[in-house]
Amino acid sequence: MKWVPVCDREAVPPEYGVAALVDGRAVALFRTAEDELFAVDNVDPFTGAGVISRGIVGDRDGEPTVASPLLKHVFSLRSGVCLDEPSTQLPTFPIRHRQGSVEIGLG
Repeated sequence: MKWVPVCDREAVPPEYGVAALVDGRAVALFRTAEDELFAVDNVDPFTGAGVISRGIVGDRDGEPTVASPLLKHVFSLRSGVCLDEPSTQLPTFPIRHRQGSVEIGLG
């Protein structure tokens, strides 16, 4: 796996999303109130729009989530599965914090 530096950790505020282009791929980075980092595809699978990073961060029964800002479908940040329609999901990416930088795993 190839780790790609994306941004400083502080560029991802708690409970918000940040969009990044990583090796030509639109990725949404999230940091929860519990300070966990997550990375999912930024393209909403229901609309094809690159808006997931603008979604509402929350949780459902302890599962960290993001709700798409367009149709409000809720996705698990851990697995990418849509909690409203489990047959649909967002691709997820390994993510880590290393020496002040957020890195995404590709490959």
